[in-house]
Amino acid sequence: MSSTLVRAAREELRRKALERRVSRWETQRSFDELGRPLRDLTFCVVDLETTGGSAEGGSMITEIGAVKVRGGEILGEFQTLVNPATRIPPFIAVLTGISDAMVADAPGIESALPAFLEFARGCVLVAHNAPFDVGFLRFFAEKQGRPWPAFEVVDTAKLARRVITRDDAPNCKLSSLAVAFGATTTPNHRALSDARATVDVLHGLMERLGNLGVHTLEELQTFSSRVSAAQRKKRHLAETLPHAPGVYLFRDDRSRVLYVGTSKDLRTRVRSYFTASETRSRMGEMVGLATTVTGIECATALEASVRELRLIAEHKPRYNRRSRFPEKVHFVKLTREPWPRLSLVKRVLDDDADYLGPFSSKKVAEKALQALHDTFPIRQCSERLGRTPTKSPCVLAEMGRCLSPCDGSVDETTYAALVAQLRDTLRQRPDEVVDAINRRMTALAEEERFEEAGVHRDRLAAFVRAAARTQRLSALTRCPEVVAARREDDGRWAVHVVRRGRLAAAGVIPAGADAHDYVASLRASAETVPAAPGPVPAASAEETELVLRWLESPGIRLVDVDGEWTCPIGGASRHLALHDAVNESRKTLVPFDERRTLPTVHQPAR
Repeated sequence: MSSTLVRAAREELRRKALERRVSRWETQRSFDELGRPLRDLTFCVVDLETTGGSAEGGSMITEIGAVKVRGGEILGEFQTLVNPATRIPPFIAVLTGISDAMVADAPGIESALPAFLEFARGCVLVAHNAPFDVGFLRFFAEKQGRPWPAFEVVDTAKLARRVITRDDAPNCKLSSLAVAFGATTTPNHRALSDARATVDVLHGLMERLGNLGVHTLEELQTFSSRVSAAQRKKRHLAETLPHAPGVYLFRDDRSRVLYVGTSKDLRTRVRSYFTASETRSRMGEMVGLATTVTGIECATALEASVRELRLIAEHKPRYNRRSRFPEKVHFVKLTREPWPRLSLVKRVLDDDADYLGPFSSKKVAEKALQALHDTFPIRQCSERLGRTPTKSPCVLAEMGRCLSPCDGSVDETTYAALVAQLRDTLRQRPDEVVDAINRRMTALAEEERFEEAGVHRDRLAAFVRAAARTQRLSALTRCPEVVAARREDDGRWAVHVVRRGRLAAAGVIPAGADAHDYVASLRASAETVPAAPGPVPAASAEETELVLRWLESPGIRLVDVDGEWTCPIGGASRHLALHDAVNESRKTLVPFDERRTLPTVHQPAR
């Protein structure tokens, strides 16, 4: 055979071997994904006898017993008495059978503990009521200045409380469980005997949990009886998701979206829905209906949060409680007509009018509207008025709360000046409203009409918050484009392109890449966002506020700003601190020295 053919044959063999290795790598899931099978782990089941219940309180260890087991096979045992360097209380001696004479020649904890730690090295520690036994061992390790190994711990008492019913055993004491599982050793308050009995209890619990689909250490540690067997069996739905930030969608058997969520680690977060960490009953119900989970990987956490909002608004999943109806908002509108007025509307039009909002609640919008009407006596009627109206004045006009353009009581120039003042209040300076309502509240308080003053306080708070929100949102949506970057915790730069308040593109500059070229490419591929009217025309208010919070966070660097991103110096935001403080104080206000409850009144039967 020629050398050329030999080389070709060798190359073909290398290629096929490489393909087999790649194939195995692609199909083999990581240990993190699979979990660690219980049958492959080595457990060290430990039990202690002590002179009392608290190491911090001076109690000492008198005996250590341990059994090392793997795959149901006992690999070794460890037992030693420990000289406590103090007298053993008589009732402890009676309980354990360990006397002062028995421990007189035993090693101290300074020698016994290192020997046990060497025996348990590389194992998963198991104990019945583990906080007690492990707590004692850790206490003396710290006292000796000895680093505590990173043991993973399984508590058979905790597991039993999640699995055992009263039909199985009267309680979850070791003696009761040993009987329930037919342990070959009877626990007798001696360390090694109790450890041997705990081994049998552990195996009994594992067998029962195996029937419930628990086969790995991770599943064992997170098992809860609150999570149904059907819910646990669906944990495979998370296996195809990446360890990356993004959005996940639970769907039912008809591909309807049940729930949308976001996480910095998609696989880990979705897994939690099938474990004890998920305690919300409605989420258990949702998982019961789910048949698939779809993950959408995102470049940054901000992109994930924005995508979550958009997907919730699009699909309106029944198990999401917030953000499902961003279209259900209200605005206060200052109209453009010969005799402008304020009105409550549900959407923004391209009509050159001024808008305050959006409000997610009509009730709050009405409070803000009333605050403006309390300050500016413009007309409140809904009829269209010509330039020379000839109607009769309304009750508000007679009360002096309206300039009454309907009957010619005010000329067009005077009325226009008042409207211009109102427009300036909406756009830049809310001081006219703030000062007017503060004066009214002060007068009412002096007359001890506190309830009426509270009404005006709530109106003012609603207006100030809405004005601050409108000014902040409008400032960003006026900008055709804002490009900003921030160095993340991993040292890489996250870049976002924002157009008219909407997130148009997101990315992370790869290591070694030219930053300018990357940003230019990101901008070129970003979503085109056309101009539109209103404070939040291109996105929901929630989305623009998410973007604003990111832009205002520490470490942000503005790469480029197209337009002017500015808020008025005298804007409503400077009044927010006071109203927010008042709102928080009202949540914890106690009207009396002590809270009192009304007595229950029992009505006689009729």
